[in-house]
Amino acid sequence: MTAAEAQDMPMEMDDSNLPNPTIDPSNPLQGSRIIQSNSIQKEDAATATNSDNEEMQEDEQQNQQPTFQKLTPSASKPNSHANKSEYRRIRCPAHRYTPLRSSWEQLLTPLVEYLQLQVRFNTRTRSVEIKTSRHTLDTSALQKGADFIGAFMLGFEPQDAVALLRLDDLYIESFQVTDVKILRGDHLSRAIGRVAGQDGKTRFAIENATRTRIVIADSRIHLLGSYGNIRLARNAICDLILGAPPGKVYNNMRNVAKRMNERY
Repeated sequence: MTAAEAQDMPMEMDDSNLPNPTIDPSNPLQGSRIIQSNSIQKEDAATATNSDNEEMQEDEQQNQQPTFQKLTPSASKPNSHANKSEYRRIRCPAHRYTPLRSSWEQLLTPLVEYLQLQVRFNTRTRSVEIKTSRHTLDTSALQKGADFIGAFMLGFEPQDAVALLRLDDLYIESFQVTDVKILRGDHLSRAIGRVAGQDGKTRFAIENATRTRIVIADSRIHLLGSYGNIRLARNAICDLILGAPPGKVYNNMRNVAKRMNERY
């Protein structure tokens, strides 16, 4: 094939490299402040693939072909995407339906009034969809809203997750207990119990000492806070998982809280 023939051939667009507008709270995209461990990313990627396959099968059964409007010369310009609205889709786990229904007003208010976003719950895909509007001024509002909803889906309370909208130096880090140490059966249950403590006493002590928020969802642990505070809380949790006595961890937490009070 000559160079002239190669230039005359029509170029095919590869859709595989396009970004996916769907956001899972456990599948962070570029710019997101939700950090997941590799094991959690693999598990949730498999779950998302199964759900996407089911949606594709439903679409094939309906046999509905989309209709597109004619492309105008102004819309084909490279800078025409600046005026277009963008959206994010955050899937809602089955165990978060009831909390989402009861806390819908608390989630809707900061997104609509503070970020000027359009929000709805899609019952077909079982996800929360966020879209920009002509009133949206902040370019990072869409990503902040996605992180806010994603934090709620992970198990954080709305009054804790709303801090992601107000502060730029807060992050969410997630990992599994088995990432720290390979445990199975009762050993895994006891490790989770050591992290939580009786009536959540150990978890509350770590939260108050490190100024973070901790969610224990089965064998997954989610941490919300600044980078340095998350590191302190993660070290304490890893010590408990590895079998350190709770009294020693409490002593370290008291020293950490004392240093932080002197610093601030």
